[in-house]
Amino acid sequence: MVADDASMTLVLNRLRRAQGQLSGVISMIEQGRDCKDVVTQLAAVSRALDRAGFKIVATGMRQCVTGEAPEGTTPLTEAELEKLFLALA
Repeated sequence: MVADDASMTLVLNRLRRAQGQLSGVISMIEQGRDCKDVVTQLAAVSRALDRAGFKIVATGMRQCVTGEAPEGTTPLTEAELEKLFLALA
């Protein structure tokens, strides 16, 4: 995937945060922690992943609308963007 550095930095930060949260969830389960606490943290992981995905789709949409697709790449079509968006919904 090719996108601007600022957008990808945000995506990578969200994914690293989700990775840390997921490790925490695994530890919580191994420790036998309360179901409510585990589910709460699992929901946080899910939201972090969703936000990363939406940022990737938004970047693709911006590139498509503005024609800023990096050289050597083809901008995504409206149908492709819709499919990506719906995959996250």
